[in-house]
Amino acid sequence: MQSRHRPRRRRPAAALLLPLTLLAAFAAGCSAGDASEWREVDGNQLDAAGSQQLERATAARDALGKQLLTELQTALADGGPARGIAVCRDRAPAIAREVSTARDVRIGRTSFRLRNPDNAAPEWAAAALAARPDTPTLLRGPAERLGALFPIRLQPQCVMCHGTEDQIAPAAREALQAHYPDDAATGFAPGELRGWFWVEVP
Repeated sequence: MQSRHRPRRRRPAAALLLPLTLLAAFAAGCSAGDASEWREVDGNQLDAAGSQQLERATAARDALGKQLLTELQTALADGGPARGIAVCRDRAPAIAREVSTARDVRIGRTSFRLRNPDNAAPEWAAAALAARPDTPTLLRGPAERLGALFPIRLQPQCVMCHGTEDQIAPAAREALQAHYPDDAATGFAPGELRGWFWVEVP
């Protein structure tokens, strides 16, 4: 008896590419958008939804800052400045990812003088940060996303890794030369603007 099964026809390559093209377009539409689509807004004029977004941004900033500080203090106590640099290198990005996932935001740290090039500001924040704002700054982006920039000031205990040449501990200097040969994040004084936490809230 002759089989009724017909061989499956191969789909043309163009037909396979179409779904991928649509998926890429969808992903682009969900991205943060370029800097021209973001505008600075007054925090005092946010509506209820915007105020909730700001609360989420602030809570995420606090969570990242608290956990990073705790791990840094432990590392400094256990292994000195070199161990602290390792925490900033390895744990800070991991903590940021954990906070991002747990709180449904994007979060990170950046500066006008970077140590780690991976900490460059996201495109939407770059223009606002060029003015080096020393107070919290808010921006409204595509799909009513909220961007928040929170200043970071150098704490006295941080001069051993971010201070002047004579303040940086020898072990820290060696670790910096090994891991960050193009380091620009030194020469800061306590209380000086060091950089920012940035948070993007959908």
